[in-house]
Amino acid sequence: MPSLRLQRVRELLKREIGEVIRRELPVNEAGLISVNDVDVAGDLHSAIVFVSILGNAEQQKRGFDLLVRHRKRIQGLVGRAVVLKYTPKLRFLMDDSVVRGNRVIEIIADLEQSTLENPGA
Repeated sequence: MPSLRLQRVRELLKREIGEVIRRELPVNEAGLISVNDVDVAGDLHSAIVFVSILGNAEQQKRGFDLLVRHRKRIQGLVGRAVVLKYTPKLRFLMDDSVVRGNRVIEIIADLEQSTLENPGA
């Protein structure tokens, strides 16, 4: 279990990275990018940022490419806003948990529907 300090740093980074992305990357070009989670190393030197991008496939690809390309700028802006001894090196990963969760909900709904249609089966 991560320490309370590490949890607070994770939440602070998550909020600030999301704010920087919202300000810096245009929604019409990159899609709607949301920061789902941030996993920070124990020494605070690196962080994995889990993002999801709402939009069509091209917007998702372009949005992720923009994130990777502007990583250093985003990292610098976060470093100015969050006072830490070290600004973590950011690494972005696509998080498909929302898509998988929606798929599970669809499967459950289909099962419930088939149970209602065939109660004896």
